[in-house]
Amino acid sequence: MNHSVNYPVMIDFSQSTLEGRDMSEPFKIAILGGGTAGWMAANLFAHKWRHRSVEINLVESPDIGIIGVGEGSTPTLKRFFDTLGIAESDWMPACDATYKVSIRFRDWSPASGIESYSHPFISQVDKFTERAFAVNCRTRRLGLDTHTRPEDFLLNGVLANQNKGPVAPENFPFSQGYGYHFNSHLLGQFLADYAIGKGVKHTQAKISSVDTARDGSVAALLTEQGERIEADFFVDCTGFASVLMQKTLGVEFTPFKDNLFNNAAVVLPTQITEDIPVETVSTALSNGWCWQIPLTSRFGNGYVYSSDFIEPEQAEHELRAHLGLLASPESARHLKMRVGQLTKHWHKNCLALGLAQGFIEPLEATALHLVQISIELFISQFERGNFSHQYQDEFNQKICERFERVRDYIVAHYKLNTRNDSDYWRANRDNNYLSESLLKLLDTWYRREDLTAEIERQQISTHFDSTSWHCLLAGYGAFPPLAPNQPGQGDLYRDQKVARFLNGCSLNFASHGDNLAMLRKAE
Repeated sequence: MNHSVNYPVMIDFSQSTLEGRDMSEPFKIAILGGGTAGWMAANLFAHKWRHRSVEINLVESPDIGIIGVGEGSTPTLKRFFDTLGIAESDWMPACDATYKVSIRFRDWSPASGIESYSHPFISQVDKFTERAFAVNCRTRRLGLDTHTRPEDFLLNGVLANQNKGPVAPENFPFSQGYGYHFNSHLLGQFLADYAIGKGVKHTQAKISSVDTARDGSVAALLTEQGERIEADFFVDCTGFASVLMQKTLGVEFTPFKDNLFNNAAVVLPTQITEDIPVETVSTALSNGWCWQIPLTSRFGNGYVYSSDFIEPEQAEHELRAHLGLLASPESARHLKMRVGQLTKHWHKNCLALGLAQGFIEPLEATALHLVQISIELFISQFERGNFSHQYQDEFNQKICERFERVRDYIVAHYKLNTRNDSDYWRANRDNNYLSESLLKLLDTWYRREDLTAEIERQQISTHFDSTSWHCLLAGYGAFPPLAPNQPGQGDLYRDQKVARFLNGCSLNFASHGDNLAMLRKAE
C-alpha cells in the first residue's frame, strides 16, 4: 500500500495528551480492521474511556472476512465480558458458544505409554491439590512410582472427565476458572453490534493509501471513495498484512520459524454430537496436529501443519481420513499462517493487535488471550502517560516478553514429543533453537530440581504457571525409569485422598448440557 510522506501538518504525538488538550476537540482513535481483535479493542476503549472526550472510529473493508484460526479461549475472555458487563446468556447463544475447561492432547508422546493427557484451567479450589501434584511429579522424577496424571489433581480435569460444565452454584465458595469455544464470525458480529451501540463509529470502506506526518507517524487513512480519516492515534488490526505497522511505519517482524515449524492449516466442520464435550482436543497427526472444537452447531476441525514437510493436498486428505470424511462433498478451507511477532507492538502513534502484531499457532488457544492482554496493558500505560507515548518502551518490552514465553511453552510440546513416524516429528525433537528460559526450565526438570522455584526465579508465572508446566511435562511422561525397589509409600494423591476431595467438589456441578440449556432459558 502506498503512503505519502508530505502531509503538511506536523503532529507531535508526544504532546498529544488528553490532559493538555482543548476538551472541545475529542481525542480521536481510528481502528483499521474489524474482526475479533478490532472489536475487542473498540469495546474496551469505549468502556474504559466512556467518561473522557474520546472518539473511536473502526474502519474496515466489507470485502475482507475474518480468518478465524481456532475458536477457543483461555479464562481471560471471561474477564473481558465481565468488564463490559455482558452476561453469558447475552452472548454465548448468539455465538454458538460452549464452555471450555481444558485442552486434551492425544498421541503426542506414544513412547511414554500415555495415550492422552489434559491441561485443565486452574480454579481456586486447586490450591488444595496443586502442591500434591508438584510433589508427586518430583518424587516420580526420583524414580518412585507416584500418581502424576495431571487432570486427576485439578477440578476442571475431573469435570471434563465427567463432561460437567464449570458453572458453580451460588453456595460453592470458590471461584471457577474456565474459557469458551465460539464461532469467530458470530463473535465478531456480536462485538461489533455492542460497540456500535456504545457509540463507536463504524466506517465501511476500502483504504487506498495512508498519509504520514513529517515525524513519520500516521496522519490519516485515505479511502477509495476519497474520504480522509484523520486521528490522533491508530490501531492496526489488518491481519497478516500489517498495513500500518509494517507497510507504513516499517516495523520489522521477527519470525519464529526456527522454533515453530507450522505455517499452514486446513479446516473442515463436522456434525456435533448430542453430548457436547467441554474441552478442546488436540490430536497429533503425521506432520502436525488436529484441533477439535465443540460448538453448539458443529465441531470445528483443523489440521495445523508445516508445508515444508507435507503438501496442502496431502494434509487435506489426512484430515479427511482422520475425520472419516473421505467421501464427503464438504469443501475444506486452506489457511496460511505467519508465526512470529513484531519487534515493536506500539510504535509512534500506532498499536498493532491480533494477527497484525504477531501470531503463535493455536495449540493452547493463546491468540485472543494475547490480544486482550495487549489491549489491557496499552490502556493502562496510555493512561499512565496521560495519553502520550511515555511508557511505549515499557509496553513493548512486556508484550514481546509475553509472546516469547508463550512461544516457549508451545515449543516444549514439540521438543518433548516421542513420536517416530515422520521426519517432521523427529526434526521437532532434534530442534535445538531453544531460548535460555526454556533450556533452564527443562534442565531444572531433568536434574530433579525445584521447577516451581525456577519459574519464580525467572518471574514468568504470569505467562504459564508452575502447574501448567507440570501438566505438560508429566502429561508427556517426561520421567526416568522407575527404580527397581519401590517403598510403596509417598504418593500424595493417595495419601491426601485427592480423588475423594475433587469428586466431592464435582457434585456441585451440573452437566455441560444443563449449563448450556440454562443459557438458552435466560435469553
